[in-house]
Amino acid sequence: MAALTDNEIEKLFSGAPQFFARSQGHGTGAPHPSVAFPWNEELGIRDLADHIQIGDEAWGSVTAGPRIIQRDPTTLASPSSKKRPHFNARCQERPSMLSMQGLEKGTIGYQAALEISIADALQEEQYGFNSLGSKGHIIVEQRQKLITSKTGLRHLDDATIMEQLIKCESRYQVEQRGSRMKSQELYNELFSKILHPPTRVIDPNDPYSLAVQIQALVKVLAAPNAWTDFSRVEWRVRLGQILWGFPLDDEIFDGVEIDEGNDAQDRSEERSWLLLQILIACELLIRLDAITEGDEFGVIQSLKASEVHRFEKEANLSVKWSLVLARSWLENITVTKTYVNHSEPSTPKGWLSSLTSKMNLKHEHMHGSFHVDHSQYRHSSQSESVYAIQGRYSERQAKGLIHFARKLRWPDIQFSGPEVYEKAMELSKATPITAPPVTYDTHRHSLLGDRPPAPRRKQPTRRRKIEAALHASGWFSKSYASGLILPGDTLSHYLMSALLEVDEDALARLGPMAALSSGFVYNGKSFWNTASIVGRVLAAGQGGAECMGWVSSDVMPHGIEEGWVNVSFDAVPADLAQTGRKARIWGKSGIERESDVLGDADPSNVLPADFIIPYENAYLNSPPSNIRVELRSLNLPSQMDSVSTTPTAEKSFNLLPDSGKENGREIHTYPASVTFAMSHDTLDQEESHHFALSNDVYFVTAHPCVASSYVKYSKSPTSPTIQQIDVGGRDLNGKSSSPAHITGHPLHRFYTYAAIHLVDLINQPIATLEDLLSSSAFNGRSSNHSASSVPSRSPRFLVIDCVTGFAPPQSPDMPSLSRMSSLSSSFGMEPTNIPAIRMPGSVEPERRPSTAASSRSKVERIDPPSPSPSEKMRLGTHRRQFGSDLEILVRALCAEKGWNAVISRRRRGCLSCAIREAGALGWKVIIRVN
Repeated sequence: MAALTDNEIEKLFSGAPQFFARSQGHGTGAPHPSVAFPWNEELGIRDLADHIQIGDEAWGSVTAGPRIIQRDPTTLASPSSKKRPHFNARCQERPSMLSMQGLEKGTIGYQAALEISIADALQEEQYGFNSLGSKGHIIVEQRQKLITSKTGLRHLDDATIMEQLIKCESRYQVEQRGSRMKSQELYNELFSKILHPPTRVIDPNDPYSLAVQIQALVKVLAAPNAWTDFSRVEWRVRLGQILWGFPLDDEIFDGVEIDEGNDAQDRSEERSWLLLQILIACELLIRLDAITEGDEFGVIQSLKASEVHRFEKEANLSVKWSLVLARSWLENITVTKTYVNHSEPSTPKGWLSSLTSKMNLKHEHMHGSFHVDHSQYRHSSQSESVYAIQGRYSERQAKGLIHFARKLRWPDIQFSGPEVYEKAMELSKATPITAPPVTYDTHRHSLLGDRPPAPRRKQPTRRRKIEAALHASGWFSKSYASGLILPGDTLSHYLMSALLEVDEDALARLGPMAALSSGFVYNGKSFWNTASIVGRVLAAGQGGAECMGWVSSDVMPHGIEEGWVNVSFDAVPADLAQTGRKARIWGKSGIERESDVLGDADPSNVLPADFIIPYENAYLNSPPSNIRVELRSLNLPSQMDSVSTTPTAEKSFNLLPDSGKENGREIHTYPASVTFAMSHDTLDQEESHHFALSNDVYFVTAHPCVASSYVKYSKSPTSPTIQQIDVGGRDLNGKSSSPAHITGHPLHRFYTYAAIHLVDLINQPIATLEDLLSSSAFNGRSSNHSASSVPSRSPRFLVIDCVTGFAPPQSPDMPSLSRMSSLSSSFGMEPTNIPAIRMPGSVEPERRPSTAASSRSKVERIDPPSPSPSEKMRLGTHRRQFGSDLEILVRALCAEKGWNAVISRRRRGCLSCAIREAGALGWKVIIRVN
């Protein structure tokens, strides 16, 4: 038997995804997981993805990485973002939010599955930043050093900060049109208005260079214990609270001990520090953009290698996230200036001078304390400038909110849509920044009640649990309307909060208190965040929908008519043990080795007999036929009342006695379970099966693959291995191979697996995964396919067969899985029983013909562009719009057992590639569905 050549191996695994984790360079953190098709040049194959694309311009801020906005072709294009070459901060949210929305509803992609163990939420809180108002002694001292140093910040009042932000905004917009200021002009502006000039000449050849300016800005922005670190997830979600939370309205609790501040003035000063941080980051970003564009076109000076090295060394993660914030600010926010007449002299402005005066009074022992003359900041008694901030693209954000509601099939959105749109537009009104702070009752009761302090050493969590008290036109909805949203799951919370805050009926019926990481029941539907295991399980059901981290379902919890609910579930101990530096993502070579298409074979001596064709349904005895599964109930029993018994992380809202029912309702925590009825030909009566959704497991969409159309296999008559592989496009008789004979990619014998039918698995309720993978467990129908070819090796993977013998779902409108690109997966998929919403002043778009199978179809599909020959061979990779109770059952079983699983759908990807992906992830369970 001749060994396979390199050319034959490449043809054999054409269209097979290969899994990697590679470092992106110094200071970029953990390795970057990726999937590639190194032996394919066809774009139709290389562009295959295991996740959906972002479906709306308003949602583009969800990730800091490169993304494609998949616009609905029936709508007009939204304002485009910066097109010219620009600086890449090389920092990204972890896990990637693009990969957090797998093709299968309720699943994630390969990248997110590896990154979730090093999630941003696992970081400790920022030291000293435990308040939205005044900070601790260390922070105050460091900030004082910044504004007293002769090489640091100048004294800036609010008006100066806002004037400089207006200049940055104008400069940024002009640069988009290709016009730039000269380096010396930028130098003079920076060191005469914002920073003190350098005390020595840094670059004798060009003392006014951009490199000199960048170095000075990075030094200030990288100062420790002075600026908010937006690499911490608690500050990404509170960004909007600092800017728009006046007076204190929407409260938030995420397990981090951050208080609301002492009073309005206290909060106002901290907002000014944030605006100063944004200003410095904007100044730095504009100069870095100039350098980047100069490198692209060769029209401006570039940095020396030593200067690049110094920047990479000094620009820490906090600086890079400040640059991400600056980009979002310049893209989405505009600053306005108006004049207001006063009959009385205005009060002194200049928050920094006021603050340093306080420092001098309170901390006289501190080095560098000094006196500031407030008179220099007095304004005219006749008129005063008032600055305000406002979102640039209010229409884009409002339409994005409606799009979110339609995707989730929000109740009565076809009727309430215009009103929701108008209220969302009203949220984008300008917010004054320099006007006197609005007074409020500092003794008012909190809807969240008195929270116990967060423990110093708490259990690590891969996704933060967010609880909030919402109000009409609160800062959650204002933050969304502005478009100033940092990457991460913040957008998910903002979207749902904004939808509730502008829908008066929903807010009145659900109450102001919200468990944004759990779910609620409203108007005959249930809605779940994908941070909850209930959302990930129910998403697989018929009639489910998923959008931007939220799942809607027709399944209602038994006994709960309406309101918010918390669901308790436990982290899988093995997953918690592999977080941080112990996470699998750091094992780059192990990931590639345990998913290699050649297994553990010597690349120079690969034989056809080293491979098998894996099957999920080769049984010694046939399984039952006509198997039917029906979900009977979602159960939230009331035994676990979290108001007084659960730990802090699960603590529910606790209204104060005098808050009254009109302020909201208590949100209780329940254990969740699901009950199913199963029948098949060998049963005399239905069986009832009950599964507890007790473990925080994840499901991954197996990456799509494309079987090679010119490879044919000849199996050995005495073993499961392959006897001969023909890569010449012809069979053993010299005739052309037919694509109908393609069975998928071969699997190396290194990947030993065992297949078990779902019915057999259910009938072994106490069996552990180790038990099922041992040969003693397979004494009935199920067979151990691959291990028989390698007797010395026990199975490493368990394949759950959810295909053989199951009756099709009882839905005449179930669309078949079409051969479409994953890039065309998210448009034209909205339910047609919801009429198009006509917005005020909108124009009716011209719609393309539908490819719906009949007028009864519930899903309207927009015709994609005509596929090329290479695209016709592609397996279906679009998100399936309908699921089944069977798929809910198998996910619920995994949730009870504590098994993370790869979901492999036939005709989307082969079983061989799914097993290799499980090897890359270090997982052991593959669910094979039809």
